[in-house]
Amino acid sequence: MQVFVDVVQRGSLSRSAAHFSVTSTMIGKHVKSLESHLGTKLLHRTTRKQSLTEAGQAYYLECTRILDEIEEAENSLQSLTNKPKGTIRINSPVTYGNLVVAPIVSDFLLQFPDINVELTLDNNLIDPMHDQVDVVIRIGELADSSIIARKVDEYEMLFCATPDYLEQHGTPQSLGELASHQCLGFSYGDIQTNLALRIDTSAFDRQFTRLSSNSGQALKTAALRNTGIILQPRLLVAEELKQGALCAILEKSTPPPSPIHLLYKGKSQPLKIRTFIDFFLDALQ
Repeated sequence: MQVFVDVVQRGSLSRSAAHFSVTSTMIGKHVKSLESHLGTKLLHRTTRKQSLTEAGQAYYLECTRILDEIEEAENSLQSLTNKPKGTIRINSPVTYGNLVVAPIVSDFLLQFPDINVELTLDNNLIDPMHDQVDVVIRIGELADSSIIARKVDEYEMLFCATPDYLEQHGTPQSLGELASHQCLGFSYGDIQTNLALRIDTSAFDRQFTRLSSNSGQALKTAALRNTGIILQPRLLVAEELKQGALCAILEKSTPPPSPIHLLYKGKSQPLKIRTFIDFFLDALQ
């Protein structure tokens, strides 16, 4: 049942195989075994896509209910014994995940040896209600009010460049002057930077930048080699600012700080997730 549900939710045998660390053939055998046991076909499978049969849809709903009840029973037992165990799936943006979440998770694992963590760093927005994740860390304003959200921090952005670049090209005094500079832009997928960050300049949009990347670390590396101006989170450039390798500019024109929220699916959480949330919040403090 776990394999069947996972195949449906991930949309392919190969992605489910990667999750369970087995071959796609083995995943297919699990599904065929269920179909043989039930005497009916659960999935329509072609080389390009798969879909549930009518019987498969009904069985999928029952499987999710049964698996949820099993998990609830295990959670109740953990609460009685006060010994959290199991796996927690966490999703976080890349830069914040590397610099803030990963160190906290490492300390958490040392303190709770019976809990494992699957930490996914991804700048794409996932659906906390339906994707296979327990805790989501989201930067920016929230549009969905159906999930539980706790504000944990703020994300402050800064314009930066090296002293050598500024000496050679001059220091811009306004956002309008950025158009005549070499700007290095972060890629926000289909959304242009000026819309994503609510800034009154298109200098960091893809069509105007010398370098565009979905990695803040890559942009910082390029900036440190005097390639241009970056707009990146303070936590990423804090050490370089302290050492003088980068200089903050246009400080009165920086985007407003974005809220950072911790998202999860409901008020009643398993002990393992409650334990992580409390640990994470304490660590941030």
